[in-house]
This record gives sequence, C-alpha cells and structure tokens, in this order.
Amino acid sequence: MKKIALFPGSFDPFTNGHLDVVRRGAELFDEVIIALGNNSSKQRYLPVDWMEAQIAALFQDDPRVSVCSFRGLTADFARARGARYLLRGLRNTTDFEYENTIAQANRHVNPQLETVFLITSPLLAAISSTIIREIHRFGGDVGQFVPFALPAPAQP
Repeated sequence: MKKIALFPGSFDPFTNGHLDVVRRGAELFDEVIIALGNNSSKQRYLPVDWMEAQIAALFQDDPRVSVCSFRGLTADFARARGARYLLRGLRNTTDFEYENTIAQANRHVNPQLETVFLITSPLLAAISSTIIREIHRFGGDVGQFVPFALPAPAQP
C-alpha cells in the first residue's frame, strides 16, 4: 500500500522551513500532498491560488510531491485523498503542545490517521510565517526565509 502523507497548513507564506519538511518527508513517504487549508479564524496575507502556484513550481520536477487547496476538516480531506499520515514540523515545545492537541482531534475524526512530526532543522527553527509576514508588510527583505520572491507588499 502506498504511503501518502498530507502536509496541511495555511502556508501564508510557504517558508524555507516548510520546504525542508516537505523534502525530508518525501524521503519517508511515497507521496507528500501539500494541502493549503482555509483557516476560518485567519485572514490571508497572500492569495491561496498564488501561493499554490508558487509551491507547485518548486516541486514541478518531483513526482512525489503535489499541491492543492482545500476547505473543511483536515482529517476528512486526508481520508478523501487516501492519506494515512499527516506530516507536521515542530520548531519548539510550544509547537508541540499545539500540534499534539490538533493531532488528537484529527485522530478522533479519522482514527486511521497518524501524525508524524519532524523536528525543524536548527538553522530554520526561528522562521515563522507570522514573522515573515510582518517583516514583508513593512518593506523588509524576507528573501533568506522564503524559497521564492513575494509580491510587493500592499500599500497602507
């Protein structure tokens, strides 16, 4: 049976830390699906379709990795795509506490779903989409944190 992992997130934006998790996950699983979810409690900074296209371009030569967007519960989407694993990156203990709670909820919705955590590479552990958004919003250079150029920030 093919080992399919879903790597869900808002990816707003997709960072070099995310890229690292996907590359490492692709060595562990037969297929990794990067799934851009719609978090109803967050307003997006960058459009989902733009981000999906940028991520897809990064992996265009790797048949093990695909990209899509979805709405609804992650556990239900994983079931619909045949994914038995959720791939998540952990930067610190705060991430673990949050991700552990989410993993338990996902397991409640889809008992066949296992969450696999990868510890973030030390050089990338300080990177977060939230910090990158703030730096970018105010015109700072985020090139070392993201694997592609972001569009110019919106003018206030």
